[in-house]
Amino acid sequence: MQLGANSVLFGGFDMETAFKYTAMSGYDGIELSAIDGMSEHLVLSRWREVAPEIKRLSADYGLALLAMEQPSQDPAIMETAFQAAVEIGIPIVNCGPGGKSDDEEQWPIVIESLGNLAAMAEKYGVTLCVKAHVGGSIYNTPTTLAAMKAITSPAFGIDMDPSHIHRANENPVDAIAAVISRVKHVHIRDCKGLQTGPGAPEMQANGRGDVDLVGYIRVLHEAGYAGPLDLEIIGAKDYAIEQCCIIAAESRGHMQACLQACGAR
Repeated sequence: MQLGANSVLFGGFDMETAFKYTAMSGYDGIELSAIDGMSEHLVLSRWREVAPEIKRLSADYGLALLAMEQPSQDPAIMETAFQAAVEIGIPIVNCGPGGKSDDEEQWPIVIESLGNLAAMAEKYGVTLCVKAHVGGSIYNTPTTLAAMKAITSPAFGIDMDPSHIHRANENPVDAIAAVISRVKHVHIRDCKGLQTGPGAPEMQANGRGDVDLVGYIRVLHEAGYAGPLDLEIIGAKDYAIEQCCIIAAESRGHMQACLQACGAR
């Protein structure tokens, strides 16, 4: 597994700062945030301008470009994201599930949208991943399995985030085992309690919450998963750089310990 961090943790700072401190925290790679309002990192409206800088930063700081997160399913935005991914060398684009939980009218619309985007991703030679998300059409294991059945493109994969599964009142260890056959990306963070949001950024740090992340990573290892394990901490845009670095380093240490505990490193 490749340990990475989503640059959104450093969303209040420029892209070089995100690369610098992600590397100092010991990560193998980085997931670039293309999330409007949360960062000014991979800004898709000017991706051609920032692409050379991203490549330079990747080389200078020794960080693999593991993925991109862009939540919209708008076809034009997603095509831009795929074009940027190809040029920069990013293999995975993560998007949100859209829709609304338990809305039967929205479900076929969401599946058609994701299916079309997967076909587009296939054309560009990249992988589209979607994760179960609190409030979305895909929000738990049954809806994830239904999406897996409905979308057969080899360019479509599941992005698993244990914090969302935990807040769906499921055991993330059981959930990851149920969908592992199509998991191509993992967002990882902890979560305390079953509230709608993931909690304060420091409480999302691995080891601070209720999620059995050791068991979660053990399932990934035993299944032979070799893809990205990307820390995703949201809400830290106004945090001092020291706070962001502590969260990154603390979580990296916990991830490493989990890998060692299950014999993966």
